[in-house]
Amino acid sequence: MAFRLFVPILAGATLRERILACIGATIGIALTGVISGLAMGGGPHVALLVAPMGASAVLLFAVPASPLAQPWSIIGGNSISALVGVTVAHFIHDPVMASGLAVALAIAAMSFTRCLHPPGGAAALTAVLGGPAVISAGFLFPFVPVALNSTILVALGFLFHKLARRNYPHVAAPAANSHGTADPPAQQRVGFRPEDIDAALTTLDETFDIDRDDLERLLRQVELQAMVRSHRTLLCEDIMSRDVVSVSEQATADEARQQLIDHNIRTLPVVDADARLVGAVGLRELTKATDTVKSVMAKAGTASPETPAMSLLPVLTDGRSHAVVIVDGERHILGLITQTDLLAVAARMQRADKGLAAA
Repeated sequence: MAFRLFVPILAGATLRERILACIGATIGIALTGVISGLAMGGGPHVALLVAPMGASAVLLFAVPASPLAQPWSIIGGNSISALVGVTVAHFIHDPVMASGLAVALAIAAMSFTRCLHPPGGAAALTAVLGGPAVISAGFLFPFVPVALNSTILVALGFLFHKLARRNYPHVAAPAANSHGTADPPAQQRVGFRPEDIDAALTTLDETFDIDRDDLERLLRQVELQAMVRSHRTLLCEDIMSRDVVSVSEQATADEARQQLIDHNIRTLPVVDADARLVGAVGLRELTKATDTVKSVMAKAGTASPETPAMSLLPVLTDGRSHAVVIVDGERHILGLITQTDLLAVAARMQRADKGLAAA
C-alpha cells in the first residue's frame, strides 16, 4: 500500500512521461534564465526569471495535452495577469486588498481572453508583492521579463516535445470524412453525438481539465468497450450516413458521373420529383447511359432505420451492391450505409473482442 503513494494521479501517466517532464523542466527553466539574461543584461535589479515560470514548466512538460498548458495559455495567461497585477498595484496601495483583487481580476481577464493558466494568478501576485525589481520595472514588467520568459519557455517546450515525439501544441485530430459531406466518419456514428457531450457538461456544471475534443475521443473508446460488453444489436440508424448525396432521375449521365467523382463515392441514389427513391446508379451503369440517369438506373437496395445493421451483410457482400439506402415508409431517403460503414463497425467490435479476450 505504501507504494501506491507513488502511483501517478494523472490518467495515462507513465514513468517515462514523468522522467521526460523532469528533463524538460530542467532544460526549459535553465535555458529560459540564460536566454533572458543575455537579452536583458545583468544587474541586481534585473529580474531574469519570475517565479510563475516554475509552475508554467510543470504544466508545459508534465501535462502538455492540458488546455492550461497550450502556448497562448502560457504566454497570454502570464502576461495579461502580470499587467492586471501592475495596474491594480498602481491604484491600490494596501497590499492585502491589492493582492486579492489582482488575482480575482487576473482570473476574469484570462477567462475572457481564453488563456486560463494557473500560474497567471502567481504572476498577478508577483506584480503586487514583487519588491524593488518589479517596482523599478513598472508597466514594463508584464512584457519584460514575464512575456519574454513565457515566450522563451514555450519555444523551448515546443522543441523539446518535437524531439520527444510528443504532440505539442496539443491538437485533437478528428477523423476526416473522405466523401466531402457533413457526416462524421463511419466509426464515429455509433452511440453518442457531440451535442450529448455539451448537454452532459452543462448538467454536471463543473469545469474539467481536458479539451472537449479529447474528451470525445476518450468517451468513444469507452463506449466501444461498453457496446461490445453488452452485446447490444446495432441498428441501421446507429451507423448510417445522414447527409446523403443523391441525383435526380432527369439528370444527365455526365452530371451523375461528376457527383460520384466529386464526393468519392461508388453509389448514387436516384430520386424523383418528390424526392422519393426510385433507383441507384454507379459508374458501371453510367457507362451505358446515352440520355438521362433514369434510363440506366438499377434497383436500389433498401432498409428501414430499425433494421439490424448486420443483416445488411449479405446484400453488401453480393459483389454487386456497394451501398444500401435507408428509407422511411414513403421511400424518402433517411440515410445510407456502405460496405465501408459496416466494415468499420465490425472491425472495431472485433478489435474490442480481441482486447477483452487477451485481458
